[in-house]
Amino acid sequence: MKFFNEMMADEISAREPYQLYKDWFDSQDPKALKRKSAEAEAVFRRTGITFNVYGKKDAEERLIPFDIVPRIIGAREWTKLTKGIDQRVRAINAFLHDIYHKQEILKAGRIPQHLIENNEAYLPQMIGVTPPGGVYTHIVGIDIVRTGESDFYVLEDNARTPSGVSYMLENRETMLQMFPDLFAQNRVQQVSDYPHSLRRSLSDCAPPACKGKPVLGVLTPGIHNSAYFEHAFLADQMGAELVEGHDIKIENGRVCMRTTEGYEPIDVLYRRVDDDYLDPLNFNPESMLGVPGIMDVYRAGGITIANAPGAGIADDKAIYSYMPDIIEFYTGEKALLENVPTWRCSEAESLAYVLEHLPELVVKEVHGSGGYGMLVGPAASKKEIAEFRKKLEAKPGNYIAQPTLALSTTPVFTKSKLAPRHVDLRPFILVSPNNINITPGGLTRVAMKEGSLVVNSSQGGGTKDTWVLED
Repeated sequence: MKFFNEMMADEISAREPYQLYKDWFDSQDPKALKRKSAEAEAVFRRTGITFNVYGKKDAEERLIPFDIVPRIIGAREWTKLTKGIDQRVRAINAFLHDIYHKQEILKAGRIPQHLIENNEAYLPQMIGVTPPGGVYTHIVGIDIVRTGESDFYVLEDNARTPSGVSYMLENRETMLQMFPDLFAQNRVQQVSDYPHSLRRSLSDCAPPACKGKPVLGVLTPGIHNSAYFEHAFLADQMGAELVEGHDIKIENGRVCMRTTEGYEPIDVLYRRVDDDYLDPLNFNPESMLGVPGIMDVYRAGGITIANAPGAGIADDKAIYSYMPDIIEFYTGEKALLENVPTWRCSEAESLAYVLEHLPELVVKEVHGSGGYGMLVGPAASKKEIAEFRKKLEAKPGNYIAQPTLALSTTPVFTKSKLAPRHVDLRPFILVSPNNINITPGGLTRVAMKEGSLVVNSSQGGGTKDTWVLED
């Protein structure tokens, strides 16, 4: 399989976005770069940028590997991407409003009704509820892969609680500290204003009950969550309060947090707690992470919850396969960014094909995330394929399958030279009633193992700084 090399056009010539970088790299001492790479790791360790891997015996905090070679995207490429991302995010919000109100797309037969009604991500508690400002997905992460010079595909949509933005910001901060000369030579668009933009965007979605300047809170499950570093980081950067469920109570029809001066109302809650754990009175009664009664206050217009409860139906992987139809239905336009071809295993014909071609395909759980519960056929053993086959035959509706894509490569620094590794990209999008703000860049995840196509940090992947060049 041939892979598109984002840096090199051939063995000698760099592509246009990388030309200045390659000239700089060729003039560097490999030993000095090796020291810089070790220095970057030390910075991340000191800062405490770690994550937990669930389901591992040695589930201690780990460092996500950081590569010092930036991924560079030209202005023209980025313009093409942003148009497609903007279109997709608008369609997702329109779809969510429709699904919880008139359900016109179901009446038109564009999506099977059972796919919504029997979906655990669909919340009946949201039927008839319009979030403040009409925004369901305040923060979106769209995972994009590249297979050729002009060929970009959306791998999946993250409309619940997309993570990774802290790595985007810290990666850039580290690169600025270590390689200031590179930023003097390359006109790189900045990402540092993301926390300010996030605060402004969330504030613009304040509920009717808000009087004056909106008070923001970040709801975290606590220090044992794999993304706790990010929750604390964003609260600090936004000037918002970091709260856990036990810090909050309902008082006089408002959601209030404990402060040194007593309980004060929160207007906008950026929650990093899954729907099921958000409110034990409305969802999982055993949850200790959420706030009893918060959904009742939400429905009454007393608080904004970002992202809205029930938004997960839009990033369900079975719904993903209908995204081209969803985009066309709500925007009247063809999708500018293509989907990866997808087999829905709930359909008998597709299931038969998938079972026959398991060693060639990537199979994912429709509600899965983080690389868990998936099979990468070409990299799996015969035993793993046989075990997965049983799961698939037992509950076919839980899975979708996709071809193994020829993901593009960008270089990583290995010992003393550059070597190609496969990457994806998660741009972060902020949605407010009157604006869609796409941060120039995002999180590039990289498969650090040679030949591997799995970029998730939980499966050994790393990250790198993503540069979008100015025009």
